[in-house]
Parts: sequence; C-alpha cells; structure tokens
Amino acid sequence: MASASSSVRESTVADALNTAAFSPFHLKAMWAASMGFFTSAYDLFIIGTALVLIKAEWHLNASEVGLIGSISLIATFVGAYFFGILADKLGRKKVYGLEAILMTIGALLSAVAPNVTVLLIARVILGLGIGGDYPMSAVLMSEYANAKSRGRMVSLVFSAQAIGLVMGPVVALTLLAAGMNHDTAWRLMLGLGALPAMAVIYIRRTLPESPRWLARVKGDSATAERQLASFSLGTAVANKNDKIVKQPLSKYWLTLLGTAGSWFMFDYAYYGNTISTPMVMHHLAPHADVIQSTALSLIVFAVAAVPGYFLAAFTIDRVGHKTLQMLGFFMMGLMFLLIGAFPILTQSIAVFLVLYGLSYFFAEYGPNTTTFVLAGEVFPVNLRTTGHGLSAGTAKVGAFLGALVFPILLAKFGLHGTLMITFFFALAGLLLTAFCLKEPSGRTLEDISGEDNVVPGPGNRPVHA
Repeated sequence: MASASSSVRESTVADALNTAAFSPFHLKAMWAASMGFFTSAYDLFIIGTALVLIKAEWHLNASEVGLIGSISLIATFVGAYFFGILADKLGRKKVYGLEAILMTIGALLSAVAPNVTVLLIARVILGLGIGGDYPMSAVLMSEYANAKSRGRMVSLVFSAQAIGLVMGPVVALTLLAAGMNHDTAWRLMLGLGALPAMAVIYIRRTLPESPRWLARVKGDSATAERQLASFSLGTAVANKNDKIVKQPLSKYWLTLLGTAGSWFMFDYAYYGNTISTPMVMHHLAPHADVIQSTALSLIVFAVAAVPGYFLAAFTIDRVGHKTLQMLGFFMMGLMFLLIGAFPILTQSIAVFLVLYGLSYFFAEYGPNTTTFVLAGEVFPVNLRTTGHGLSAGTAKVGAFLGALVFPILLAKFGLHGTLMITFFFALAGLLLTAFCLKEPSGRTLEDISGEDNVVPGPGNRPVHA
C-alpha cells in the first residue's frame, strides 16, 4: 500500500521542477540563454578596443570617448526595466527573442555608422536589447532549474560572458595583426556581434513558456503540467494545482536594495575597469602600441577572468550564493586597495598584472556571477523578472557612470587614485550584500522568496496545507 501511495503522490508544477533531474531540455535552454550573454559581453566590451581606433580616426575628445563607451549601458538600464516588467505581465515567452533582434540591429548599425551621432544611436539600440536579455535569460533558467543545482545552471549561462570577453581582444588582435585598415577593423569588430545574436533568435522563440509563470501567475496549471511533462520527456510530472501568487513589490524593498545596490556598486567598478582596460594598460606601458596593449588585456581576461567564471559555476551551490558574493567583493576590493595605496607596486608590470588579474578573478569568482544569480531567485514568481530587471537596470547605471567617468578620473587622479575610489565601491557592495540579502543556496525559489505566504490585508486569511 505504501508503494501505491507514493506512486500517485500529488506534486505541483513547482514541486516537480524543484526536484527534476537535469535533462536535454535544460541544455537547450542553457545554450539559448548563454549565446545572449556571449553577445552581450562581446558587444559591451569590444567598444573599449574599438574606441582606441575610432578616437584617432574621428579625433574624439575625452568626453566623446566616455559617452560612446557608456551610452549602451544607460540604454541597458532602460531595456532591463522595460522587458523585466513586461515579462511578468505578459509572460516570458512573448518577450524572449525580441531582445536578440535588437542586439542584432544595434551591432549591424554600429558597423556602418558614418559619424558619432549614428554610432550613439546604434549603441542605444544595442543596449536596449542587452538590457532585456538580463532578466529574461536569468529568470527562465532559474525557473526551469531544480533547487539543488540552480546556482550552477544559471552560473553556466552567465559564464558565456567569459568567452565573449576573451573573443573581443582575440578578434581585435587578429584584425590588427593582419594589417587591416583601422577604419575597416573597428567596423568589423562591432559588426561581428550581430552573428551570435542572429543565431539564437529562432530557438528562443520556440522555447515553451515558463511552467512556473503559467501555473502560479496566469493560473493555467493544466497547460503548465502538459508542457512540463513534454519538455522534460516525462521526467517531471505534476498533478496538483499550484497556488496563485500575487505578492506586492513593497514587501521586497530590502531585498531589492540588496540585489540592485550591490550590483550597482560592482558594475561601477567592473565596467569602468574593463571598458577602460586598454587605457589602463597605456598608463602602465605608455610606449606600447594598440596591439601590445590589447594583448595585455587579453592576458588578463584569459588567465584571470575566465577561470573565475567557471570555478564559480561549479562551486557556487556548495560555497553559497551570498557567501561567494561577499568573498568576491572583499578580495577584489583588497586588490584595488593595494594598487591604489601602494603605487610602488605598479613599477613592476608583472606585479601589477598579478594584482589586477586577481581583482578580475575574484570579480568573476564572486559578484559578477552572483549578482546575476541572486537577482533571479530571491523575488516571487509574479515579480521575478521585474525584480531582476530593476536590479540589472540599476546596476547598469553604475556601469554607465563607471565607463563615463573612468577615463576622466584616470586623466585627473591617475591610475592609483582612480582605483582607490573603486575600492570604496567594492566595500559598499560587500556591506549591502551582508545586511540586505539572505542565503538562497539549496533552497527552492518558493521558499527563498516566501511567495506562498499570505499577504496581510482585508479578506486574506491564512491558508493551511
């Protein structure tokens, strides 16, 4: 009798997803989402190398360089907010893929821009698409994943950013080393970002709607159960209706302060440094040409950053999502402090590259990965893309400020003063994480967000299982 009872045990869509084994569908979803982050990283960071060539060709001043390098980031803020809110209201599937179309258009228009104005417009379109990709890819992967390995699955999606980071300098070095005309070279650098975006438009539009959103927001448990059984090849089966979730955003202000605030602090430091890395290398080695400075950037990314991404993906669920974020903030802040407070350390290129490289390692093995993961799991299902979009969008305001003012700060305060300022941003990120966020590792999305708790108010009475 016990065996028969267990074979017909009631299970909601959320229960089935939380315990579902890893399946080929997860791989398909991870690939579709990962290509978006490869594109985002390539498009956002290749502009730093391209700007070295554009600046010389178009005779740009420091303000124009800062604006071109940062304008897509402020557009990312708008895109994340807009697409995040829209996906909670209309569903994930209706929005997913539209942002890839925008990324394609923005990259192609960047490649043919005849002047600064058109290039700025192109970078705005690109940024809108990138912004929309953040909440969509993170939340869909979180909602498809099981509780045990959710951090690893979402982190692996985000780790595609590492490949995009490396691919930018590789493409730049290849084109420049081949002796290509600089005007053609930077246009190809920017235009090639359209290829991976185009490659995933179709597959993203064919992915099913998130079963969690269907069952717990729209209230269509029957369709959610059918789609869940279909895409999981029968390994995840639900036979009990889920609760409808209608949590107010006002209940999650402290959580939002933690996700958006810590991500803002991180992105100021990270994007300011990364987009300006060719300029940082020029300060370190002023006589190096563009090929040499790009090669130094590639060494930092490939040796320090890439291992950090993948180590984070395979240890995040054991270390803890919040714990890993705090560790990363502490260590990257320490590296900035050492470089900023002790200028003698940069007299040796080798010592500087070690410290600068470690700051990148702990950025990836820490908040660059975890801010993306945490924001996709701590909000209730009816606010999940909204919460992630608000967090990612706010972060990109920090990224915009970093990319905009970093060249100005470098010119005014030098490398050491600029990195001392960056240290305080890392410290603020650490404190926001510590005091505003709870540890979600190993817990279900429903438990983390408390979305099944009844909202106090007229007519609401506790519901007992």
